[in-house]
This record gives sequence, structure tokens and C-alpha cells, in this order.
Amino acid sequence: MKKFLTFIALMIIASAGLRAEVAFRVKAPERVMVGEQFYITYSVIDGNPSLRSLRVPEISGCKLLYGPSESRSQSYEIINGRTRSNSRVDYTYVYRAEKEGDVTIGEASVEADGRQLSTTRRKLTIVASSQPAASGQGTSGNAPAVNVDDISTQSSDRTVQSDDVFVRIILNKSTAYEQEAIECTIKLYTKYSISSFMPTKQPSFDGFLIEEVPIQAQLNEVENYRGQNYMTALLKRCIIFPQKSGRLTINSGNYDISVVQYDNVNMGFFNVRTPQERDIKVSSNSASIDIKPFPSPQPEGFSGAVGTFTIDSRLVGNNFRTNDPATLIYTITGTGNIKYVKEPEIDFPSEFELYNPQTDYDTRVNGSTVSGTMTVEYTFVPQATGQFKIGSDKFVYFNPSNGQYVTLSTPVYDIKVAKGTSTAASAEQKEIETKNTDILHIKTGDKHPSMHRTYVIGTWWYWGLIALMIAGVACAALARGKRARMASDEKGTRLIKANKVARRRLKLAKHLSETAQDEKFYEETLKAIWGYLSDKLGIPASQLTRDNIMNVLADAGAPEEVRSNLGEVLDDCEMARYSPADTRPSTADIYRKASQAINSMENIKFRK
Repeated sequence: MKKFLTFIALMIIASAGLRAEVAFRVKAPERVMVGEQFYITYSVIDGNPSLRSLRVPEISGCKLLYGPSESRSQSYEIINGRTRSNSRVDYTYVYRAEKEGDVTIGEASVEADGRQLSTTRRKLTIVASSQPAASGQGTSGNAPAVNVDDISTQSSDRTVQSDDVFVRIILNKSTAYEQEAIECTIKLYTKYSISSFMPTKQPSFDGFLIEEVPIQAQLNEVENYRGQNYMTALLKRCIIFPQKSGRLTINSGNYDISVVQYDNVNMGFFNVRTPQERDIKVSSNSASIDIKPFPSPQPEGFSGAVGTFTIDSRLVGNNFRTNDPATLIYTITGTGNIKYVKEPEIDFPSEFELYNPQTDYDTRVNGSTVSGTMTVEYTFVPQATGQFKIGSDKFVYFNPSNGQYVTLSTPVYDIKVAKGTSTAASAEQKEIETKNTDILHIKTGDKHPSMHRTYVIGTWWYWGLIALMIAGVACAALARGKRARMASDEKGTRLIKANKVARRRLKLAKHLSETAQDEKFYEETLKAIWGYLSDKLGIPASQLTRDNIMNVLADAGAPEEVRSNLGEVLDDCEMARYSPADTRPSTADIYRKASQAINSMENIKFRK
């Protein structure tokens, strides 16, 4: 008998040791909308509460609709051969939010197993309510509008309306100047969860140059737009630079989207909502902006730089010698269309041999514009000794904030070039001195010398030399006249130099491709083609569009194959800049097509 009583006592002690601590907890949402119904549940765990002793606080800005409703549950579990039981009593209250603001859910209290228990305070945010959909845009009957936070309004029996899921193109300005930086964002707005998103047609930016901003698209922000709450995701952000005046439009894009709706399944004692995907097609809006032309008259030296800039230049080294290379570094720093600023033309003496300048850009997106530095290195080799001047350069830019042109100047450099190493001996080094001490013998023999005179004017080589000099003067006069005509004919000069400039840029693009700098390769290739077309066809940069190019080529009688190849190169470069790396055409193919397009256009006669 004693053994049996001891066994019972040990079981009671073990059961008491396994019994969990009595707890009193509250479950409530953190955010609701005005007019929305919500639940607050108070739970007593592993205790026997007294309903009479239950005290719950009043909640400011909310109205109690029903409660409490009581429910009890029991669970058992076996761990390492030991049985453990848990009990739970839930008291649920139904409220409706009636006033926007931040409120506090106070402490609730209850007596359980002779102990007084209390809950902790909770914070509740009541936000503005989404407005009902306009007539003709909502669901049929009296069904409530779709609510981003309430899946009961996202049932699969209702049609996804145009104001439930859409894509917006947003510009930070309604008007701007040519070449002025404009921030463009493309954003998804949805009241439903999104299971898949696929662009089928990207918005087109005709008439703009684009600076893409890297982003990570995440559907994680709530935004109130036109009185309704939406989950939003930033799809694209870029800085765009208009290339011509007038009203420019960013055309809409198309997207295939799968949204998640819910079926309400009756399981007898309770209902279960199961997710269902629905495929929809969405088109974004089209965004237009008025672009103002540059004020007239434009100052001399203005080449399209827009923003705010500073300039600086410096010579590398202090001692200059013939046949020794030297460097002049020219730096432009500021914000605006700095990546599209033209290289300055420095006035070097004709006695200097010049190499192609090397240009480097270090830019970043800063807010709604682009900031950075453009560095140009000019390498020159003096070929003669003496005192020389490297002329100053005027850099002119347009400040859109005050609508004025600003002119900046670099200093004039006076340099002295000393004699350096030379690969050929001079005539002076080869001169032989005459010895005055030489004594010549007296000539003996014929004592009747006679003098024979031959006049130079009667020789054939004299008149040949005169003719050669006259021809040289005539050629020099013709060359000078041609240079004068070319200097006055800026368009003709650009036409002649178009191929040379394009080849130089393509050579740089090939180097970028070989060093795996694909993004810069595409930019440099586009610059080479656009600059070549502007110079070759005589089209100003502000009017350089795909349609204008194709019209001029057609008028000039360019074959369809040439136009098609040129259009293909432009499309490949544009698409490659904004496509994933694994879907881009190879840089070698683009370089080959660009070279072929320029070669084929060189055989076409264009009007100057």
C-alpha cells in the first residue's frame, strides 16, 4: 500500500513539474484602415480563468461591435515518453476603426487559478481608408472595393479593374530645356499580391538620351494614390536628357502580370480561403513633357552643355624639349549632361605634333541629375625650339535654373622649348671648315687663257626652276583659298572629318570591348554612330532622330540594305544597354555591324 501511495505522489509531482506557467496574452493587428473591422483576442494559457474577472480596456478611435466570444481548446504531446497537456481559453472582441491616428491598446486583466494576470500594452495605427471605386469601375452589386490589406475583398469571382493594378510613368518636371536632366520613374501600383511580372514591351524614349539608375524592384511599400492604398514597386528609374525642343512623349509599355485572388471554401464548421492566380495584361500611361529651345542668340562656343560646371586645366611638367612628349590635362566638373559634353578644341602651335585626346568620365546619379567629372588628356610633342603659347579655350554652358549662358575660360600657357634629342644630324654638324693655310701651286702651261662666260638665264634648268616656283605659289594660293572656304563652310568640314572622328571612337569602343567594359562599349558605339550621322547628313544634334535619319538616307538614294543595317545597329546598342547580360548580342557583332554601316555610307554621295 505504501508503494502505491508513493507512486501516486511521484506522478502528481511529475505532472506539476511538466505543467507550464499560466500566461495571459493579447493578439491584435498593428495597422488598420478607417472603417475596417478587426479582431482582438485575449488568451489564457494553461489556466482556468474567471470570466467575471475579465477586464478589457476601451480603445480610442474604435467602436466595439461584438464580444466577447469564448472558445476553448486542449492539446496533448508526448516528449521522451512523458505526456504534456496544454489548455487555452480565447476571448475575442470585434471592433471597427473610426478615426485616423496612432492609439494604444491598454492592459487587460483576468483572474486565473487564484492569480491576477495582465497583458502588455500594444500600439495600433489607424490609416486613411481607400475610397470606393468610381461608378462603372467596381465590382457588380454592393461588393466593397478591393482593399490591399483585406483578402476577403480579393475574391476570385470579381474582375481585376484598371484602378486595381496599373503602371505609372512619372516625370519630376512638366517642362524643361533641351539637354536638361529630367528624372523618370516607372512604378507598379497594385491592390493584389503579384506572383509573376513580365514586361512584353518597354516604354520608348524617342528624342531622349538615357542614364539608367540601378534599382532592386521590391513590392514592399504602401502608397496612398488618389485616395486609395496600393502596394508599390519601383520598376525603373533613369535620368533622361531631351535632344530637341517641342512636346516629347514617352510611349507606354505593356506588361503580363499574374495577381493572386482567393476562393472562399466552406469546410463545414469554418471557411478556408485558397489562393488562385489570374493572368492580366497591363499598359502603362504615356508621359509627355514640353521642352523649351535654347534662348537666342546662342554665344560663340556653345556646344550643348547644360547644367552647372567648373573647368580647370594644367600642364604636366615644367621643362619642355623637342621630340619629348608633354601633356595638357583639361577637367570639367559639375552636374548636368556631363557625359555628352563635347571635347574642347585647344589652340596648339603648328610646330607641335598632336595625338588623339584621351577622354575619361567619372559620373554618378545625384538626386534627379547626373554629377561627375570629364577629364581630357592632350598629348603633344614640340618639334622646334623657341617660345610658344598654348591658347586658352572658352567653355560655354547653359544654366537652366536661371535661363542664362555662362562662359568660362582656361589660362594661356607660355612655354619655352629647349633643344632635345634628335635622330638626324644637322647641316651645321656636317660643315667642314676651310683651312686658310693651304698653298696652291701656280698653274703653268698655256699663256693665252681666254674667259668663257655662260649666263644662267640661258640655261634650261633656270627656266625650269622659275616654272616650278610659279607652280608652287599657285598651289599655295589654291590651298590657302581651300582652307579659307573650309573654315567658312563648317558643315562641309564636319562632313569631311565625319569618317575620321567615327573611326577614332570605334577604335576606342573596340578597346572597351576587349577589356570587358560592355556598358561603356555600347555608349561609345552609339556616340560614334550618332556623331557620324550628324556630321555626314548635316542634321543638328537637336533634330537627330531615327525618322529624320531614314528620311535623309532615302532622299539620298541609299539602298534599303544600308538603311536596314544602320537601324539594326542602333536597335542592338539601345536594347543591349537595358537588357540582361545573357540576352545581349555580342560586342564583336555590334562592332562589325557598325563598321560595315559606316563603310557602306561612305559610298553614298550626300549633299553638303
